Amino acid sequence: MNRLEKNFSLKGEATLLYGDGEYQVEKPGEFVRCAVSDRPILLDELRYWSVELQEPYASAEISLRRYRDKKS
Repeated sequence: MNRLEKNFSLKGEATLLYGDGEYQVEKPGEFVRCAVSDRPILLDELRYWSVELQEPYASAEISLRRYRDKKS
């Protein structure tokens, strides 16, 4: 997402398509929910996701735990 795609008047949960190093907004919103903790993550704060599983994570620790669970 780049700064030209931001719309500060949007509210609610977004739907994203996760790619390598970037994501594409499919349904505009302010946040997504962590796939593990269900915690809301503001799009500006979203740093961790799985391209393979197409899901976001609230932290690096959660991302690593999910990766290990899926690979075992």
